[in-house]
Amino acid sequence: MDQATRLRLNQINQTFYARAAQEFDATRRRAWPGWFKALSKTDSPIQSVIDIGCGNGRFALFLSERQPTSFDYTGIDSSPGLLSLARARLTRLEQVSIRLIEHDLVEDALPDIRAQLVVLFGVLHHVPGFQQRRELLLRCAELLRPGGHLIFAAWRFYEEERFRARIVPWDSDFAVEENDYLLDWRRGERALRYCHYVDDAEHDNLVAATTLSVKADFRADGASGALNRYTVLSREKEG
Repeated sequence: MDQATRLRLNQINQTFYARAAQEFDATRRRAWPGWFKALSKTDSPIQSVIDIGCGNGRFALFLSERQPTSFDYTGIDSSPGLLSLARARLTRLEQVSIRLIEHDLVEDALPDIRAQLVVLFGVLHHVPGFQQRRELLLRCAELLRPGGHLIFAAWRFYEEERFRARIVPWDSDFAVEENDYLLDWRRGERALRYCHYVDDAEHDNLVAATTLSVKADFRADGASGALNRYTVLSREKEG
């Protein structure tokens, strides 16, 4: 995918979150069921975590309720509105050291930070271009400390009729890739968002590219119990 198309698709999503942050936040208050299973595959307690595409910070709340010990949390997101909501919610977590970073994953490289756990939930479908999704996961793998874990989930929206019904045709001048879609948001203010459907073949390709060890791979979430495909990856410990 060429850079001009990537930037156009990214701008669609930037506009979406600027317009729909409050309504989107209202749909993202609970932990996903898949988080419980994914976290059980990691070493506990977690001492440091990077939450890429952190949104309203709900994973930090989830983790703080799962373990009594303190941890460092770095949340990274491109939406000022969602980061503001995260900041307001997370300040009450006394055992968590919070750092929130406004950062565009599409236009800029990830900050040079290391952590025991790196997570990407609800992120990959917003990253335009297979090569950029691959490079993002490679970079996430680099951020892991020895013995650390990378967990990512791919949203399998195209497999459910209720989401296929929201697909809007592309304008003829968009040079998108296979499985790229424009979805209509129907809660509150109407808005459009770019979403990519990561199928099994691409998912497996992304996993292989990281060269990390697979600890778990499963489907969870949504009414079907299969709306997201999760993979838990690990880096070997030193020595």
